[in-house]
Amino acid sequence: MSLEFPRTLAIFCKVVDNYGDIGICWRLARQFHSEHGIAVTLWVDDLASFRRIWPAVDTQAALQDIGGIAVRHWPDNEGAFAPADIPDVVIEFFGVDIPPGYIEAMAQCEPRPVWLNYEGLSAEEWVEGCHSLPSMHPRLKLTKHFFFPGFTDKTGGLLRERGLVEERERFQADPAAMAAFLGRFGVGAEEMHSLKVSLFCYPHAPVAELFQVWQQGSTKVTCLVPEGVAREQVRAFIGAEPNAGAAATQGALTLRVIPFMPQTDYDRLLWACDFNVVRGEDSWVRAQWAARPFLWHIYPQDENLHHVKLRAFLQKYAVNVQALVDFSLRWNDAREGHMDALWPSLQAELPTMTRRAREWETQMLANGDLVSNLLSFVRSLR
Repeated sequence: MSLEFPRTLAIFCKVVDNYGDIGICWRLARQFHSEHGIAVTLWVDDLASFRRIWPAVDTQAALQDIGGIAVRHWPDNEGAFAPADIPDVVIEFFGVDIPPGYIEAMAQCEPRPVWLNYEGLSAEEWVEGCHSLPSMHPRLKLTKHFFFPGFTDKTGGLLRERGLVEERERFQADPAAMAAFLGRFGVGAEEMHSLKVSLFCYPHAPVAELFQVWQQGSTKVTCLVPEGVAREQVRAFIGAEPNAGAAATQGALTLRVIPFMPQTDYDRLLWACDFNVVRGEDSWVRAQWAARPFLWHIYPQDENLHHVKLRAFLQKYAVNVQALVDFSLRWNDAREGHMDALWPSLQAELPTMTRRAREWETQMLANGDLVSNLLSFVRSLR
């Protein structure tokens, strides 16, 4: 099979977790296009969330070109499709139901497109057994395959652009560049010497309790929070509306509200901070490529199934860092505990966590990058 295959590809994304879903899909689309020359169409139902991570998005456009990628708004009435509308590869993200008419058109193609269900990232053992499994359509002559990102060579690996690690290394080796970047958000020379923390979490995180511990601690902390995140807790601390640019200092804690930023800038935020609190999947993966200590706030699921997923990851990642396990379980409401005891233990382990982050990166690099792995799998099916 020629390496020119595939030439065209479509991704279908419905936004459930405000920024994680579209964040991953946009990174996928950009990498398919920029690194592999594939013509990509991204179908997305929530352009407003998309715009917050990529300001060039027009929230009113049914069809727009963004950096060479065709972005289509996914309306309730999808209309009719013909085989000519179908690309070489169709990816449904997290098992979304793509339009029935689109599937009918897929079945009329010759050859038929490669159809993938891109699944959520998990460290659970069953993922390896389900990765690349086929699923026959109950009525049409179509086969869908499951594609799982993951943390071993028996999965698709992690999403990572070409040159990402090298770019990060250059940035982190340049104190002036990091200071200039954080200076855009009001971080001055004195705060550059504090413990710099980025905070991105869901509303139910015990943020107020953590603020109190930082405020009363002996270590100066500068916390950077994107606008709209932990809104009520940030408002209570600042004593004003938590709009971008708002800031306050109480005790050892300085809190700064920063604007939502393009993905490329968010990566630099993670690279420039000493400790990152992230949520969902997209920022979780980016925190791993930042090679900094981080805390993951997992997307909640019914019957606390997310706790199983959290524990599976911690078992792989938090090797010899029990303080991270304890704090993570408390942060995700999977264990009781007091922040005033848990945080000092975690802070003491930050050097160990930094070393572990580097070890983990080496392990993940050995699995290859997800997009290249996905394309190799696609080519094996044709």
